[in-house]
Amino acid sequence: MSKPKPRAVQTQHTGIYKIDAVKDAAESLSINISDPVASALACDVEYRIHQVIEEAARFMRHGRRTTMTTSDIDQAFRVLNIEPLYGHSASNPPTFRRALPFPHMPAAGPVYFVEDEEIDFDRVLREEKIALPKGVNWTAHWLAVEGVQPLIPENPPAIPRDIELEAAKAEPQVNGGPLALQGSAAKRQQQQQQQQQQLVKQVLSRELQLYYTRLTSSLLPPSNDFAKRTAALASLRNDAGLQALLPYLIRWVGEGVVGSLKEGVQSESDGRILEVLLDVVSALLENNTLFVEPYLHQILPPILSTLLHSSLPPTHATHLRTTASQTLSRVLTQHSTTYPSLSPRIMKTLLLALISPGKSRGTREGAIRGLVGVGKEAVRKGLVEGGGAKVVESECREAGDGGALVNSVMDALRVLRPAADMVYPLDMANEADAAVAERLREVLGDSFARAIAADAAWAREILGMTSESS
Repeated sequence: MSKPKPRAVQTQHTGIYKIDAVKDAAESLSINISDPVASALACDVEYRIHQVIEEAARFMRHGRRTTMTTSDIDQAFRVLNIEPLYGHSASNPPTFRRALPFPHMPAAGPVYFVEDEEIDFDRVLREEKIALPKGVNWTAHWLAVEGVQPLIPENPPAIPRDIELEAAKAEPQVNGGPLALQGSAAKRQQQQQQQQQQLVKQVLSRELQLYYTRLTSSLLPPSNDFAKRTAALASLRNDAGLQALLPYLIRWVGEGVVGSLKEGVQSESDGRILEVLLDVVSALLENNTLFVEPYLHQILPPILSTLLHSSLPPTHATHLRTTASQTLSRVLTQHSTTYPSLSPRIMKTLLLALISPGKSRGTREGAIRGLVGVGKEAVRKGLVEGGGAKVVESECREAGDGGALVNSVMDALRVLRPAADMVYPLDMANEADAAVAERLREVLGDSFARAIAADAAWAREILGMTSESS
């Protein structure tokens, strides 16, 4: 039999990183390791240290330096995909001190340590406390709205322009006073006109001025060239880049409506002009690239004036009031969320025009169509709860003629419940239906109650009752 080969005796580790350091680190973590394991770990640690130092030396040589810094070590850690050591910087390197030798352990070798700074608590308590700054946060504010810088603390203050003082200094003085008051007033007015002209030149480019001229000439006065007018409205409805022209177009619409309604009796040409102007407002509202909110206070007066005017041209009256109602509905749909008080204010204006005594039929008809544009609840509050239908019924009964006013009331009440295929009238023999009919006469008047009694579900919906099965 062959004798077993003797095992090689394991040599003692004689590297730079001692086995005792590995054992001390393991004991601090409550781990007991043997000498062979500690020797293997010490070899691996020494290899890793050599690897880090070699990489750091490359950064040192690339930096053309002869002294290795902590930044070189951090860069080496990043190259080797090792988390860097925090708390060490090249600008404030730590100072190592050598400890005194241990008499009872002569083989321990030199020991170096970082001396901790001694903190005097009395000095710390006497020092002034430094308040922590507020955390970083984000806030939004308007730099400019339509080219005008708002006066808020975040924006720089506006530079005052004392033009009148400069003009007074430039005037010739006689005995401590101005030479001619009338001459200074005329000069000041001329300067204001020049400033306005310069402002227009700065805001509108030559292309926009030419576009404005051709657009207005294509729309007014209404011509037989339907294709040109349609193209102009399509341009307003779809083109981008008209924001600078928006205030001028709105002002042009307002002046056109005032010019058409200022006379007592409107002609057919005035009716066509008003139709075109309402189409212009509707086209501007349909353009998604325009910011219309700052000009709502200028858009609403032309719409309401057309809607509530007493004497529109007979052939255009119904169409004008219907178009104005639809335009008003679009304004409220787009902007009532941003301005919650807009719908109540419009509805209050329409209610006053509907139920106030002395109003003309045209004004009441426009108010009813405007309530339809505001919404279903506005119709209920205006005609049913506010007594608008009863006011119209009594006025038409005295005049002996209903016409368009009665039709507008019926159309508005039809908004509360659209027409159904199967209609059942109120049964006067039934006590509940008789009570509904009596309530209708109290709220709407006799003529409207008789017309609505033919549809029991419609009558109950107007009064806010739940529909009962017949």
